[in-house]
Amino acid sequence: MDDDLDQALDAVGPRLRALRRERETTLTDLSAATGISVSTLSRLESGGRRPTLELLLPLARAHGVTLDELVGAPPTGDPRIHLRPVAAYGMTMLPLTRRPGGIQAYKLIIPAGGRSEPEPKTHEGYEWVYVLNGRLRLVLGEHDLVLEPGEAAEFDTRVPHWFGCADSEGVEFLSLFGSQGERAHLRARPRASR
Repeated sequence: MDDDLDQALDAVGPRLRALRRERETTLTDLSAATGISVSTLSRLESGGRRPTLELLLPLARAHGVTLDELVGAPPTGDPRIHLRPVAAYGMTMLPLTRRPGGIQAYKLIIPAGGRSEPEPKTHEGYEWVYVLNGRLRLVLGEHDLVLEPGEAAEFDTRVPHWFGCADSEGVEFLSLFGSQGERAHLRARPRASR
């Protein structure tokens, strides 16, 4: 077997133990979540058992990580953004940009029945939203709006605002957020050719 492969497989056990401890999960809890016996999990973590795909897939799912993260795969130079969802405030936020500062992009998903009572908030910045699927309820100051797929809104976030589902279905939308004074520049139609 290749030395690099041996090293990668040898590192899986300590990584599994660290993930489990980070999440404050017992071997018994992890066994219940994955269907893998406690003794097998213990041997995997201690290096007494070689990890297989059949064992790693349910473990990655239970820990909420990708297989690449679980085995410590080297980066491939892939230009795609690998989304790491963040669940907060009754929605899932997927950051689409990595750089600090400037305009930040997010995909937000509010599940059906999520965020039903408006609790408008304010903060510094400027935001632009675009609805992908479902109907978005946007409470913005005195306005209570419903945005359909393909519709967008932009606003100063110092105005009290809140997002939620407009009906019993979930909603997915994109959000561009920038510091105060930074605005997304949109062109509604192409410039006329001369």
